[in-house]
Order: sequence, then C-alpha cells, then structure tokens
Amino acid sequence: MTRLIQCLKLNKQAEGLDRSPYPGELGEKIYSQISKEAWGLWLAHQTMLINEYRLNMSDPKARAFLTTEMQQFLFGNGSQKPAGYTPPDASS
Repeated sequence: MTRLIQCLKLNKQAEGLDRSPYPGELGEKIYSQISKEAWGLWLAHQTMLINEYRLNMSDPKARAFLTTEMQQFLFGNGSQKPAGYTPPDASS
C-alpha cells in the first residue's frame, strides 16, 4: 500500500519513502516529510557532489559535508552546485 505524505521539498502530496533512508532523528524527519521523488532528486545531486568534489566517503569530513548539504537540499534553501559545474550533455 502506498503511503502518501505532504512533501516539504516539492510542496505537494506524493508517495512517501518505504523506510527511513538515514539513521536517527534526521532519518525519521526525512521519512515523514520527504517523498520518494524528492529523495531521488537528492541522490542524483549527492552523486554529482561526490564526483565533482572527489569526496572520499570514508572521510568523516566528507560525510559531514554531505549531511549538511542534504539538510540544505531537502529542508533549506537548496544545495549549491560546485563553482563552474556544467551538467553532462544529455544527448550523448
């Protein structure tokens, strides 16, 4: 059965996540307020950040950076793209 929520990021009613995608209180907040669609947008943005900044995910500083960016992306004013970032050409 589909769980509908009022997605804070997309400002619309949408399908909720199947489970908490992150541990702790932040994970519960994401589960209750962020839709599958918005979470997918974050995952794509997160991948771009990891690649562009060449983040080492075993580094606690890199994980802290991504957590901060995730909170900004989902609940704040959005996460910024790296300076000079050019999205890949979709036609290739």
